[in-house]
Amino acid sequence: MTPRSVYLALGVVTVAVATIFLWTRSGGTDHTAENLINSSADVAAGEVLYAENCAACHGANLEGEENWRSPRDDGSLPAPPHDASGHTWHHADSMLFAYTKLGGAEVLAAQGVDFNSGMPGFGDQLSDGEIWDILAYIKSTWPERERATQAERTAQDIASQGDG
Repeated sequence: MTPRSVYLALGVVTVAVATIFLWTRSGGTDHTAENLINSSADVAAGEVLYAENCAACHGANLEGEENWRSPRDDGSLPAPPHDASGHTWHHADSMLFAYTKLGGAEVLAAQGVDFNSGMPGFGDQLSDGEIWDILAYIKSTWPERERATQAERTAQDIASQGDG
């Protein structure tokens, strides 16, 4: 399985389950994608928080690690870029929030996906608001096409939450 197909499979599975999983893990607090859209996330604060918490792995300019599509010896992938060249914009807000708060391993394991994610959870270091600020900063750097695509995926995710 190629790294690209792994990302696509992870994205499909994660978007379907992340919101329910996050809801149960967060004690029922509203951390859905709709909450982010309607929030007043602070992009400037997110930029500072990104530099302090994310840049060491994902790059000061959101460029990610070299060879981020090639698995390491342990099967994990290097940190991907969060700029338009990466895949962050392929995912709905709820998935991005869950991955940041809980970490990749926990989110994927809860979904029965066996993947050695190197993404740690930041729920113990960052408040939910700070995570939303970081995501708002990352999204603010994308070109219009990527922002529009990601917004559509988030809207689809919100709509699917109402289908349950």
